Amino acid sequence: MSELNRRRFLLSSAVTAPMLGVGGASSAAAERRRAPGERVRTGADVLAAEGWRRLRGTPVGVIANPTAVLSDPEAGLPHIVDDMHSADGVTTTAVFGPEHGFRGTAQAGGSEGDHTDPRTGIPVYDTYGADVGELAGMLRDSGVRHLVFDIADVGARFYTYIWTMYTAMRAAVRTDVSFTVLDRPNPLGGSASGPVLRPEFTSGVGELPVAQQHGMTVGELARMFDAEFLPKDENASLPRLDVVEARGWSRGLRFADTGLPWIAPSPNVPTPDTAAVYPGAGMFEGTVFSEGRGTTRPFETIGAPGVDWRWAERLNAAGLPGVFFRETYFVPTFSKHEGSTCGGVRIHRTGDGDFDAIRTAVAMIVHARQLYPDAFGWRPDNWIDLLTGSARLRNMVDRGADTAEIVGAWRAELAGFRRARDPYLLYR
Repeated sequence: MSELNRRRFLLSSAVTAPMLGVGGASSAAAERRRAPGERVRTGADVLAAEGWRRLRGTPVGVIANPTAVLSDPEAGLPHIVDDMHSADGVTTTAVFGPEHGFRGTAQAGGSEGDHTDPRTGIPVYDTYGADVGELAGMLRDSGVRHLVFDIADVGARFYTYIWTMYTAMRAAVRTDVSFTVLDRPNPLGGSASGPVLRPEFTSGVGELPVAQQHGMTVGELARMFDAEFLPKDENASLPRLDVVEARGWSRGLRFADTGLPWIAPSPNVPTPDTAAVYPGAGMFEGTVFSEGRGTTRPFETIGAPGVDWRWAERLNAAGLPGVFFRETYFVPTFSKHEGSTCGGVRIHRTGDGDFDAIRTAVAMIVHARQLYPDAFGWRPDNWIDLLTGSARLRNMVDRGADTAEIVGAWRAELAGFRRARDPYLLYR
């Protein structure tokens, strides 16, 4: 048995799941549960177990980054593009790289540029920063007729991969290209939290009215985008949308319990612990405080010059659920305050299910402003408004509102988002 066929046999012996069209979730899919000791299987695992046969006969393009791997540790977690390239009858015409690049060599705000992948010889198009028209041009130039999306998201609205997906969906409508999403678990589970983006604050870190922590998989988001937003933005839905569901995942399942390997979706989200705090701690990108870039624990380590033990002391006294704070000092090796000694806090989750990353970060911001009025501040470009989806948080903090008042301000819109997303959920 060849190595390629051996891998597919191992995958197919453990994976059976349907490809789901945009019409709705099957009741069987909604009820599936893992057997004891069974590893969650991703949409990529499901399709690879079939030998990628549903992609045969048409020029295929793939939007992917290093997270797009098959869950086969014996084979070294092969990338789907490498596996598809060696599969019989599958013609992979192009790869489209997002922020950080297809192979993941670029830092935040960077990409790998257009190039030929040295391993497969497949042309790679740089999609980071490309608008709909530019991406549609890439699809036409490459001859792609079927576009596959497989990138692990971290569940925060301001993480750019879901907007790469939406831009690609719009481009696919314009070019009459079919679209397939290979679904993966949301590492944060299924709970939605935080403010919903207002239309006047759309940007590359938020294009649609989605909650800051959306609690959806990329497949669920694609279904929602196709039904709710493409008809408004492109006057049509996709010619064909298929979501290949993950098998054995439910909304309350912790990432550590999936049996899947953690592959950093970007250089500054190195662990599941980082992902857990990111929807809140990522707001510090809109402040003058370091969000821990250039340390071994980005987004779990927050601070600035002039900050001392009082911040951790005040936050621990606040009694926030599922978290405590440790006084820490650090010197970032790049980004904000590079080479300067910063005081701050290290965020430690206790493992309790009540942890809310956004509420936690709001409390951190409120107390930082109170304790260190000369050290704390917003970025001059008010980037915080784009991250949170409006000027509300910044204005409320500046006028002295407390954590409960700020979090309560978005309760109604969050409830509305939860209702709006419900028809598109695939997992319970």
